[in-house]
Amino acid sequence: MGNVLTTVKKNKGLVAGVAGGLMLGAAVAGAAVSGLGGYDGSTLLKTAAVTPVKPPAGAPMSFADIIDRVSPAVVSIETKGKVKVPGGLIIPGFEPPSQGEGEGNEQEVRGAGSGFFITADGYVVTNNHVIEGADEITVVLTNESKLKATVIGRDPATDLAVLKVEGKNFPYVQFETDQRPRVGDWVIAVGNPFGLSGTATAGIVSAFGRPDGAQGYVDYMQIDAAINRGNSGGPTFDLNGRVIGVNSAIITPSGGNAGVGFAIPADTASAIARKLMSGGKVERGYIGVSILPVTDDVAESLSLPDKDGAYIADVNRGGPAEKGGVQVGDIVKKVNGKVVKLNTDLTRNVADVRPGEKVEVEVFRNGKLVKLTIVAALRPGEDELNKVLNGGGGSTATPDAGAPVLGLSVKPIDPALRKNYGIEAEVTGLVVTAIEPTSDAAKKGLKAGDVIVRANNLPVANRAEFDKIVADMKAANRPSILLLVNRSGRNVPLPLSLK
Repeated sequence: MGNVLTTVKKNKGLVAGVAGGLMLGAAVAGAAVSGLGGYDGSTLLKTAAVTPVKPPAGAPMSFADIIDRVSPAVVSIETKGKVKVPGGLIIPGFEPPSQGEGEGNEQEVRGAGSGFFITADGYVVTNNHVIEGADEITVVLTNESKLKATVIGRDPATDLAVLKVEGKNFPYVQFETDQRPRVGDWVIAVGNPFGLSGTATAGIVSAFGRPDGAQGYVDYMQIDAAINRGNSGGPTFDLNGRVIGVNSAIITPSGGNAGVGFAIPADTASAIARKLMSGGKVERGYIGVSILPVTDDVAESLSLPDKDGAYIADVNRGGPAEKGGVQVGDIVKKVNGKVVKLNTDLTRNVADVRPGEKVEVEVFRNGKLVKLTIVAALRPGEDELNKVLNGGGGSTATPDAGAPVLGLSVKPIDPALRKNYGIEAEVTGLVVTAIEPTSDAAKKGLKAGDVIVRANNLPVANRAEFDKIVADMKAANRPSILLLVNRSGRNVPLPLSLK
């Protein structure tokens, strides 16, 4: 064992490699006791000890120099605002109102996050959710100086915001936009978790292309460097001290770090920040469709060769997509020559198109590829879009005596049914009036008042059309049928078993 201890002392920082040697030696030594070839454990331990595993080229022995260089540019952000709440309620996670405040329906709330200077004259990048709704924003420097900040611009769609403080010669950092890091590259996160400013953590890039809560506009980078509440808006650095991401979200079962964090990649953050700093609004292309991923069930039901693409669940009436010939049930495969692997690829590719420009799309429809041309419009604001997407409600169902198919009793829409179930005027199809409780439809969550808009990607206006589609698919020994169901104004693909 003397040799092993000596190796640890001589090779500081290589403990992980030596530990690997110790484990190997212990395992083989145990085998030697069992009579393997007459070798003893001490000989093998010495062999392992003198050949430690060295870290690969580029692996740092310390992050101290990098952190010393970049941390002065990282700031803490404190916010104050008022929200309307029912009397007497306290919002979890925020400080309670001070004396004399919070009376009536308003309560003062305080928040905290992180940010970083990107120019010497005081421009700061952070998350939109850090400063959203704030009446007062304070930027706290590493020397604990506090500066009032004003909002230069916000982009809720990517959850980014730019602030400005008065002053000059601030330490700042730059985005790395020339090349994205690779999975496995080192990352360093610096921020203000739990109010502990200047906290630095290290890890690696875990993955790209993660789902995001920003409506598909962000191709999130997943990292395992510890980020927690208060890290939002702070930077993730590479080993050159350049910003490769803006920390934005975590997945956590407990409220604390679980090793799964998400950052907005630098190329996205830099482009948005430049637009906001120039005083311009972030304008995005828009074609007027609702999309969903192509799931295993959808692919099987439609006999698709793979799950690539974006499923068109709805097309806005009078919108660019409808004018360009896009139909509900189309699977978008390409946009301007770029392959659409995930439904979010469609969102990002369309957003990059300027309003008024042509968008060439390729869709899979009824077993064939169809090429279409759409003229992009300007994407409406989020409030306006929510009004379009969130339709009106429904009402209590009444059973129908019609013979069920696939466990469903259905009727064509008439004025009485439209009124009874609150079905929007533009929705056409068959209304579900009752469901057999043991059917696959019941297990999948279908309910009275849902409208079957399409079956096997074909429109259905009456019971005879629906029955024929189901019968043809059963005759072809298809395992399932894909229904497009409208509920409260939104279309959802729903596969049902034909067995």
